[in-house]
Amino acid sequence: MLPQELIALKRDGGKLTGAQIRFLVTSLTAETLTEGQAAAFAMAVLLKGMETEELVALTLAMRDSGATLKWKLPGPVVDKHSTGGIGDNTSIMLAPALAACGVYVPMISGRGLGHTGGTLDKLDAIPGYATRPSAERFQAVVRDVGCAICGQTADIAPADRRLYAIRDTTATVESIDLITASILSKKLAAGLKGLVLDVKTGSGAFMPGIEQSRALARTLVDVANDAGCRTRALITDMNEPLATAAGNALEVANAARFLRGDAVDSRLWDLTVALGAEVLALVGVAPDPEDGAERMRMVLESGAAAEKFGEMVAALGGPKDFLDNFDGHLPGAPVVGEVLAEREGFVTRIDARALGLAVVELGGGRRRPTDPIDPAVGFDMLEGLGLAVEPGTPLARVHAATEAGLAAASARVRAAYEIGETAPEELPLVVERVV
Repeated sequence: MLPQELIALKRDGGKLTGAQIRFLVTSLTAETLTEGQAAAFAMAVLLKGMETEELVALTLAMRDSGATLKWKLPGPVVDKHSTGGIGDNTSIMLAPALAACGVYVPMISGRGLGHTGGTLDKLDAIPGYATRPSAERFQAVVRDVGCAICGQTADIAPADRRLYAIRDTTATVESIDLITASILSKKLAAGLKGLVLDVKTGSGAFMPGIEQSRALARTLVDVANDAGCRTRALITDMNEPLATAAGNALEVANAARFLRGDAVDSRLWDLTVALGAEVLALVGVAPDPEDGAERMRMVLESGAAAEKFGEMVAALGGPKDFLDNFDGHLPGAPVVGEVLAEREGFVTRIDARALGLAVVELGGGRRRPTDPIDPAVGFDMLEGLGLAVEPGTPLARVHAATEAGLAAASARVRAAYEIGETAPEELPLVVERVV
């Protein structure tokens, strides 16, 4: 087979066979496919698309380009993936809650991308926590605790790692087909029996329009199921931050308060329960999502999920007393200030993407892949849509490294919030369910 002939076939709208796709992925991994050829292939897929059969073959070939995890455990192995949002720390509560329900969660997570936060960057704020443990330690923690949230190892889906780097510089990141293969190749390599997907839509999502979000959710579910992993998706609202905090250490603190029952953001609670309910029903631990939701509420309210989280943190090198003393372990910013409302009314609109970019500008995200992260910066006390405010009501509290950073972030917050005379119509958190 000649790569250029296969690229031409896809460029002209043709259908590739499984053998042809495996050849391209093998060549990509071995680096006998040049960067130019890989970029041309990615552009051809972006412009012409792939049929489901092709996409399943691409996903499985990318999964099989590296190591795949095998499990011998007394319960099903499950996971969740989010397409990225602002103040979305759901994974930190969901993984231990699911483990407390009797399933096993090898959650391979990522770092921040663009304006959205990354679970690994959040967990890096916990001193000693190993976000990149050895494969042996990762598997041991999953086996002994029931969950481990860590990063992709070098031998998991290496074809995806190379193709993604090429897509990132060739304007092909937006391809739904390539997004699907990228997400699922890593998830399937983890040896899952069940997967729940959280596909965001709204101002803080990568795909702000519902039609784009719906198309991505449908493609992900179809391909994952055809590839042998039982999968469902929820399309969820991201027109405002999910939690009342945005920023790495601040979101971990928010999650710790949630698990301890000290302060629970209602939207965050609803989504954590909904995602857990879906995956428990999917693998037969619960007879239906309603029963799954009840099981999730039970382990969260009883403290069983908090106990699992503490065990996971300690097993991966973090402080054994983290939940009891998280404020003492997490870094704090030297400059803190509130952004106050200047008029009476209701919060009618929030530009969630702008808040995410403000966290990046504070140093809580990356402009370039090599940029260091300041885990202490970000926002908390974020007001939500529809809430009544008056002059002097805090819209957010800024945590910054410098006074200049505080001033710039405060201006970003003011620009992101719109105050009107009438409360907006309340949007549903779960927009659609895709099965």
